[in-house]
Amino acid sequence: MARATPLSPLPLRFLPFVVVVVVVVVVLGTSHGQTSIPRRYDGFTYGGAAAWDDSVVVEAFFDPLCPDSRDSWPPLKRAIERFAPRVSLIVHPFPLPYHNNAFLACRALYIAKKLNASSVYPLLELFFKNQENYYNGPTTNMSRAAITEDISKLAVRAVGNSLLADFLSGFQDSATDQAARVSFKYGCSRGVSGAPFFFVNGFVLPDAGSPLDYDTWEGILEPLLETQSGRAEL
Repeated sequence: MARATPLSPLPLRFLPFVVVVVVVVVVLGTSHGQTSIPRRYDGFTYGGAAAWDDSVVVEAFFDPLCPDSRDSWPPLKRAIERFAPRVSLIVHPFPLPYHNNAFLACRALYIAKKLNASSVYPLLELFFKNQENYYNGPTTNMSRAAITEDISKLAVRAVGNSLLADFLSGFQDSATDQAARVSFKYGCSRGVSGAPFFFVNGFVLPDAGSPLDYDTWEGILEPLLETQSGRAEL
């Protein structure tokens, strides 16, 4: 009987690519197989704007603990405030798996939304300002309970100091866990692979993972608004 020829081992240089492919397949498979359609569109609208209503829609996928997401926010915020209400913004939380506390930070945004909807963006800015406190290194020897308590104490500066107990209990609420999971899976379903990641009117912008400065945003948005004002409604 002929014996099967043993397969040669996979060259090590291909290993990182294989790992990435496996992770993406698992995430997308889980996304389609286990996540039901949420009752509302993912993310947080900025400034109470009615996104989709006769405006250019910018979608940003941010990790609250990502330095590039932090650096992306001021120029994007400036551009949105300049062009509002003709431009709307939705921020989707997207916790990067190599930031150990990013998922907790994204959950915190949903807890804030539940307790005080107007506090979501102030809390996001607090995370950006204090994110170094929650990097992997400084929290290596902290328990999960200690980290959630520290995040909660930071969060109530935006949500309201009297709500510390309520904020802490929000981390026991499965709904906030599910909301953060949906945000991550939603990003994966749209091909998001890092942060920051931007879409304008549903089309992905190049240079994913890198901050865009104000001049770049101005160069993207102004032509769209000029075209929008110069054509008849369809």
